[in-house]
Amino acid sequence: MTYIVKEIFLTLQGEGGQAGRTAVFCRFSGCNLWSGREEDRATASCSFCDTDFVGTDGVGGGRYLDADLLASAIDDCWRQGGMRDDEGCRWVVLTGGEPLLQVDDALVTALHAAHFGVAVETNGTLLPPRGLDWVCVSPKGAAPLKLCRGDELKLVYPQDDCPPERFTGLAFSHFFLQPLDQGGDRRHEKAAVAYCRSHPRWRLSLQTHKWLGIP
Repeated sequence: MTYIVKEIFLTLQGEGGQAGRTAVFCRFSGCNLWSGREEDRATASCSFCDTDFVGTDGVGGGRYLDADLLASAIDDCWRQGGMRDDEGCRWVVLTGGEPLLQVDDALVTALHAAHFGVAVETNGTLLPPRGLDWVCVSPKGAAPLKLCRGDELKLVYPQDDCPPERFTGLAFSHFFLQPLDQGGDRRHEKAAVAYCRSHPRWRLSLQTHKWLGIP
């Protein structure tokens, strides 16, 4: 399989249950809920998306002809960042766009062979391969959810047709509410805080990487 990748970069996880963890992010091109083109934003299931996942022009982006080549590129990114190879510390986040359009058994196996823990961030409309070490589902609008269990459910809030109550019975270890970043509108932060205070199963997730000015 050829993997189409927007970018590969080393950073700190900025949000959710793994916030603060050093990781290589591998961002795959393409999504099944939005084309990534501005002219299609108004009709997208997640019109608030703030990520550029179109093409292969980012750092480390390109077409990787097999899983071993992509795993090697991710390993190079980790090593070039001067990272130590302490057991249990190597971590990669497969994100997008929608990574499960491309992530398969072969890639998970290759990354494990390179001693990476493997996380995925997905909209939950597709089922993942087996063997992932961390599954984060971020539902979008009325899009049907097929992936109903995992490590964390991270809901951007508020969303039309996507209330938190829709998900509280699902089999996730952690439930996060993340304020919608929409032109600096602080009302979303206040609304998320208020919801978490009155529904303590939900925890607040903040996009700390944006405050810190890191990728």
